[in-house]
Amino acid sequence: MSNISGIVKSIQDIMRKDAGTYGDAQRLEQLGWMFFLKIFDDREQEMELLQDNYRSPLAKHLRWSNWAKDDEGITGDALLDFINNTLLSKLKSLSGSADKISGLIRMVFEDANNYMKNGTLMRQVINKINTIDFNASDDRHMFGDIYEQLLRDLQSAGNAGEFYTPRAVTQFIVDQVNPQLGETVMDPACGTGGFLTCAIEHLRKQAKNEQDEKTIQECFSGIEKKHLPHILCMTNLLLHGIDVPSNVRHDNTLARPLRDWGPKERVDCIVTNPPFGGMEEDGIEANFPAEFRTRETADLFLVLLMKVLKPGGRAGLVLPDGTLFGEGVKTRIKESLLADCNLHTILRLPNGVFAPYTSIRTNLLFFTKGQLTTEVWYYEHPYPEGAKSYNKTKPIRIEEFAPEKKWWGKPDKKGRYSKRKENEFAWRVSIDDIKAGNFNLDLKNPHNSDEGPGDVDTLLPEYESLLQQIADTRGQLKAQLEAALLGKDEG
Repeated sequence: MSNISGIVKSIQDIMRKDAGTYGDAQRLEQLGWMFFLKIFDDREQEMELLQDNYRSPLAKHLRWSNWAKDDEGITGDALLDFINNTLLSKLKSLSGSADKISGLIRMVFEDANNYMKNGTLMRQVINKINTIDFNASDDRHMFGDIYEQLLRDLQSAGNAGEFYTPRAVTQFIVDQVNPQLGETVMDPACGTGGFLTCAIEHLRKQAKNEQDEKTIQECFSGIEKKHLPHILCMTNLLLHGIDVPSNVRHDNTLARPLRDWGPKERVDCIVTNPPFGGMEEDGIEANFPAEFRTRETADLFLVLLMKVLKPGGRAGLVLPDGTLFGEGVKTRIKESLLADCNLHTILRLPNGVFAPYTSIRTNLLFFTKGQLTTEVWYYEHPYPEGAKSYNKTKPIRIEEFAPEKKWWGKPDKKGRYSKRKENEFAWRVSIDDIKAGNFNLDLKNPHNSDEGPGDVDTLLPEYESLLQQIADTRGQLKAQLEAALLGKDEG
């Protein structure tokens, strides 16, 4: 077995020498499509052995094994010319609209770029990638861990928090939603595919034969707006044994009018972490009913989830505190959620779970469509003993959710969790009390009401983040005023 961790580190070191890959975003995007082609080529070689009539969607000269496999092969300016003027352009315009694999490849490469400017360094990167055998299960599983580390390291690529949800959070949500074989699973903001791959592995534990595996290959769907996480999602799904992940689209989920989502598109389970803290572009809110119109991304996704779930369907998602206590449109959204769904559980996460991407406090919401909410159970997730926060080197771990899993229980026929017990972390609130509080769901633990002013380790980063937001807003206003004044002078 190759030393995957060392190989990936050496690839990063080589890429840092190249003038074109000057940041984490460029390096990861470059690695994304290169790894995709290598993984796809390894899978094709396996399929050629298993299927006598297998035909590649790629012309021979475009296949990784043809132009990249030979360590002494094409290099330097000739390699750059081939990639820039032949490979990428051909993949972006790949024909065969009826062929799922061709369509998938074309979608993956429609916004792909070659950032490397040194063909010799690129050959060195390719040779390193060639040492990984993605048909070898040990290499494939170890690379999956390294791949997640690459995602965690992506801090200078902009809104990195949209790309990565801690594995423990992803796994806990999937475990509690508990998709079953034969059910459909969706992530409408799938990022790099963490929820989808976790759901796939959850279903594989239930599989007993080849037909079950075939069902798993087709039972999930996802949509991702941005190119970089989308190509990483495709690579991630290939790594997890999905032959043709064509049911994950590169698109803006919210750009489609809500009324256009028909009954045939409804799903049994939704697991997701919609982007929060951001605003949608002008006009997106017009795709939603007037009473729910807002430009806040997380709120629009919550409305979408209520629409797309089948009656009896289950959802688990991450939402910020702002949605819980917000008023106006947020109140109307929450009122609709509690009337049309059974919001049975809100798990309150402590600060730092999504550090270093964001300091915004988050919650995990679980609900079932078609059952009226009569009460909401809350569970306040504590820090592990001795810890005051989470960070990149000490993230939240799935083992920490053991008390919640033990406490969770099973619902009765009316969807109520009547066997749950209140404790120092768990409490319940009746729907009457929620209505009396104008649908404010940001409710504190009554067993720990005196939280005090907070500690410096928590308050200082929040204060610094607020100052940065103020500075950013001031800068944007200044730029807009200057542009307006210049336009006036020119007129």
